Amino acid sequence: MKRLVSLVSLLVVLSFVLAACGPAATQAPAVPTAAVAEPTAAVVEPTAAPTEPPAPVATLKIWADDTRTPILLEFAEDFRAKYNVEVVVEDLGRVQDIRTPMITAAPAGEGPDIFIGVHDWLGALVDSGLVAPIDLGAKADEFLPLALQAFTYTDGKLYGVPYATENLGFFYNTELVATPPTTWDEVLEISRALKAEGKIEFAFGMAGGGYENLPVLTAKGGYIFGLDANGDYNPADLGVGGEGMIKFGEMALQWVKDGVLSPNTDNTTAKSMFKDGKVAFFMNGPWEIKNLREAGTPFAITKFPDGGTPFLGVQGFVVNAFSENILLAQSFLTEFVATEEAMLKFYEADPRGPAYIPALEKMDDPDLLAIAEAGEGALPMPAIPEMGAVWSDWGNALTFIINGEKTPEQAYTDAANNIRIAIASKGMVNVPGSYQSKVGCASDWMPYCPQTALVKGDDGKYTGTFLIPAGEYECKVALDGGWAVSYGDGDANYKFTVAADGNVTFIFDPEAKTLEIIVP
Repeated sequence: MKRLVSLVSLLVVLSFVLAACGPAATQAPAVPTAAVAEPTAAVVEPTAAPTEPPAPVATLKIWADDTRTPILLEFAEDFRAKYNVEVVVEDLGRVQDIRTPMITAAPAGEGPDIFIGVHDWLGALVDSGLVAPIDLGAKADEFLPLALQAFTYTDGKLYGVPYATENLGFFYNTELVATPPTTWDEVLEISRALKAEGKIEFAFGMAGGGYENLPVLTAKGGYIFGLDANGDYNPADLGVGGEGMIKFGEMALQWVKDGVLSPNTDNTTAKSMFKDGKVAFFMNGPWEIKNLREAGTPFAITKFPDGGTPFLGVQGFVVNAFSENILLAQSFLTEFVATEEAMLKFYEADPRGPAYIPALEKMDDPDLLAIAEAGEGALPMPAIPEMGAVWSDWGNALTFIINGEKTPEQAYTDAANNIRIAIASKGMVNVPGSYQSKVGCASDWMPYCPQTALVKGDDGKYTGTFLIPAGEYECKVALDGGWAVSYGDGDANYKFTVAADGNVTFIFDPEAKTLEIIVP
């Protein structure tokens, strides 16, 4: 992915020239000289019933979330009227709930023609051959370059029609803080003063692991992946164990010791503390604006201290490579989705920065505009498959530091080593679960633990047999040493019971995406 230094708002001016010409003068019709003969027989009324509209020539199936489904249904009839193609929109709930069933259903020919997704899914989807490239033609100029860049994979092809962008902003309580700080040292100074006055419990609560705290990390010179000569993320250049990451960990630990940072990194807790005025500062995204407004919390949003930059996430419409109607899917997206009417409706239903410039130019919400400003220079979330190996260990390292289990250097060095092992595990089929620590893995739920990797047999299935103590366990199948592609028992984990210590055999069928567990 190419990194853009700034997000430039583009103004597209269209001029329409209307020409009108008046009707030519006409002579009055001549009066007939003879009367017109009356018909001698009554007009025969038609006896046949009106012709029924033709049956649709094809059906387009779309998987969407509960917010976008009603909007897409509005355009279904228009599309049928133009192409005689029926559009079926299925509501799968949340955007996050779409990827897993898509990975399973598409190869079996049971998936949708179009689905909503997030750009950082591309690594797993493209490498698995599940998504088809999209050609926007001249309409590409109507989208934010950074949004198109996010949906452009390392092969240079565009794989999505973006409709919304999102990034974190720096929230502050306006009743507690008159002027927002521009450095993290100022954040610390203000917070200490407010805490001494008994006005707050903490400066701010960290709302999670890596994603939520990237603006602090980048302010300290840290990064996740470096860039190669083409400007794409380079998995060989891992920044997790680097100096900037360690500095971030040291600062977080010192803040906890000083009592200005909550040791609880739970996202729900952090949001609750800011909403109730127990912390002065908060890092979160546009999805939180509505909640804070409804709670009556006085807040404003500004850029991150010390020039820190957040991740950029882009949501869009993606075409299933296994679809039999790829051209129709493309027509629906370019003619009915990539329009100002549709994009404004998406924005109004779920206020986030539009990726479509004509809709973006009509965004007038001051808080969303502040979020967009805070996202200048934002880093598109890496879409490479290797990112799936990063999230867990990167996030866990901060927990180890805050809890005093590891030093910042040790925590991030260990995380980096685990991530490198996971990256090297591309092609691995593993069965991570609650049993892994019993069979030689460093911990449970490790998708890259070599002790629980399965081996491909002549029949194409992957098999592994491990000695497991008696007990009740859960597991999943994970590919490529990470969680980017994983399979469970439907929406749940696989569960199995070992009555007595013994060998348990796992058999994964990559075609059916199912796991068989044979217990003693």
